[in-house]
Amino acid sequence: MGERLGSRKALTWAGDNAVTLVFVAFTVFGFMASDLSVGWFLGELMGRLYRNAFLVISLIIPVVAGLGLNFGIVVGAMAGQIAIVAVRFLDIGGLGGLMLAFLLAAPIAVLFGWLTGLLYNKTRGQEMIASLIVGFFANGIYQFLFLFVMGVIIKVPSTHPLIIPSAVGGEYGVGIRVTVDLGAADKGGLKYALDNIAKVPFLYAVIGIAAFILVLQVIRFVRSKKTAGAKVNKMSTIFNMVLCLVVIAVAAYSMSVRNSLSMVAKVPVVIVILIIALCIFTEWILKTKLGQDFKAVGQSQKIAEVSGINVDKTRIIAVIISTVLAAWGQIITLQNIGTLNTYTAHSQVGMFAVASILVGGASTSKATVKQALIGTILFNAMFIMSPEIGQAVFGQALLGEYFRTFMVYGVIGFALGLYVWKANKATKLTIE
Repeated sequence: MGERLGSRKALTWAGDNAVTLVFVAFTVFGFMASDLSVGWFLGELMGRLYRNAFLVISLIIPVVAGLGLNFGIVVGAMAGQIAIVAVRFLDIGGLGGLMLAFLLAAPIAVLFGWLTGLLYNKTRGQEMIASLIVGFFANGIYQFLFLFVMGVIIKVPSTHPLIIPSAVGGEYGVGIRVTVDLGAADKGGLKYALDNIAKVPFLYAVIGIAAFILVLQVIRFVRSKKTAGAKVNKMSTIFNMVLCLVVIAVAAYSMSVRNSLSMVAKVPVVIVILIIALCIFTEWILKTKLGQDFKAVGQSQKIAEVSGINVDKTRIIAVIISTVLAAWGQIITLQNIGTLNTYTAHSQVGMFAVASILVGGASTSKATVKQALIGTILFNAMFIMSPEIGQAVFGQALLGEYFRTFMVYGVIGFALGLYVWKANKATKLTIE
């Protein structure tokens, strides 16, 4: 009986984490099918993690608040790009220019988030579809702003590096260039303005983070011993402590022998601090009164309303927070890339962020920081491995590129289908 119960739990766990397991298998197969070095892979993966983690974590609060997967963070990404264009238009660079971009993006994103939240309240129960449509609608306004307003209404000299010169050689240009170079931060631009503040060797960062987590786990374990009734999974805590010790030992060994791990690019300290700060903020806000309101609304809007919670206001606040975070996340991403593809940089932000958090094991009704980080790692590992697997299996790296698109939309479709299946099954059980 016990074995049957255990196997049933294992099957249930495997079903709930099917997408995550597929991506883990994909990454492992990629290593087996190619001759990539671990150092090169980690370097590529870490670069993508610093760049994208902030955006993925911005999805968590709307999910908790019952709004589902917020594809509408595209609107936040647009707010961030508008702020960056404004800063480049004013020719303000360096860290000061980037801070100004963050400040300008915040009120724009608040306005966009408020309007988006109002729309979600009018389309209750169909928020994910509405979030897709609002992205397309906002993109039209965004294109109008940068293709027509900049140049026709707001006069910009043809010599300005942002503007497309007039075809007839006029004094003023019309429209923002398709690709805008953000320029190096040390030369008055925005590229690497955050990244270059401080960097530490990769292995030093690994040892530092592992040691910090180890100390937290030890404190947690000791407190559980002293506090009566404290609920702590001892096996999980001990496993985490052992894992941290193993990571520290491997990093120390790699430093001593100077293997490929010691050649991984340095870690941008400020970016990592911002990601950690966002993780802490997300965990903290979910424990506050507002966070409890998010959870109550996400579980049952009717019960939340009976309990005296302003459901519409709570949902709007959740969307505003997500939109502002997405705007800041896009700014972090663009300063790392160094160029702005004016009309396409935001187009896939929603899809990739949603796919990433789903890969980590999240669903349309549940998401955590841990799932967001794991999903970001696995999803970007798939992006790195796709060309290698395409080359190894089919002899053409291009097929791996097509496989990326298949995986992105396949993951989203599978997650949504699984959610509907579970909801129908629960409804059927309730009726019976």
